[in-house]
Amino acid sequence: MNLHYQDGSCGHSCCLRVEHLGVRIGTEQILTDVNLHVHCGQMVALIGPNGAGKSTLLKAILGQREYDGVIAFTEPGQRSKKPLIGYVPQSPAFDPSDPVSVSDLFACCMSKRPAFLGLGKAMRQTVLECLERVHGEALIDKRVGTLSGGELQRVLLALALEPIPNILILDEPLSGVDVEGMTMLMDMLDEIRHNYDLSILMTTHDFSLLPKYADLAVLIDRGIRIQGSPEMVLSSPEFNQVFHMKGGAL
Repeated sequence: MNLHYQDGSCGHSCCLRVEHLGVRIGTEQILTDVNLHVHCGQMVALIGPNGAGKSTLLKAILGQREYDGVIAFTEPGQRSKKPLIGYVPQSPAFDPSDPVSVSDLFACCMSKRPAFLGLGKAMRQTVLECLERVHGEALIDKRVGTLSGGELQRVLLALALEPIPNILILDEPLSGVDVEGMTMLMDMLDEIRHNYDLSILMTTHDFSLLPKYADLAVLIDRGIRIQGSPEMVLSSPEFNQVFHMKGGAL
């Protein structure tokens, strides 16, 4: 069962705490007074218009952006520690003519052995085990540039899950994925967070799947406008004011 403490405490659950976070780039204040608690096993969706600060918040959590305030991760009975974070960026572009295969990509990321020498038997088995987590074993010898949007997300997700992180961060994982692929990807993320009891924090512009999968939706527009269940956020006046939509539909 996923727990969310309404008083903002973490109780006896492991927790990523973001408190009074602010980010300034040059003279521009990008984020102001962001407060967010993400518990183990939760799937949290960050939504908001372009330029609202969603990716900036992710970069602050990843340690790639300076900030004011507190970002801390705690586990029951332990003091705050640095969590292990898996990160899936927005889908990079690969040249379809590039000969780099999925196994080559894993070799570059996971092995000191030059990729052009190929995978040893033990490393190939490790790559297959990584791909098995995302039901992608059949992709191991495909060229990365020929993968569909959904297949590429599976490969990037498999890389982000080695080793298994405390927190999995995904920046627009549904971008470039067809409707059927979106459902398959969300089913997979739901399976992963339950199998490994990890937190998932993702940005998305697709709201239709949030009520089924997300525990918490967070509407960001230079700060948090509202957070709560997807149903509550998508039907809120704040959502309508930001997107001029009701319930995620025009």
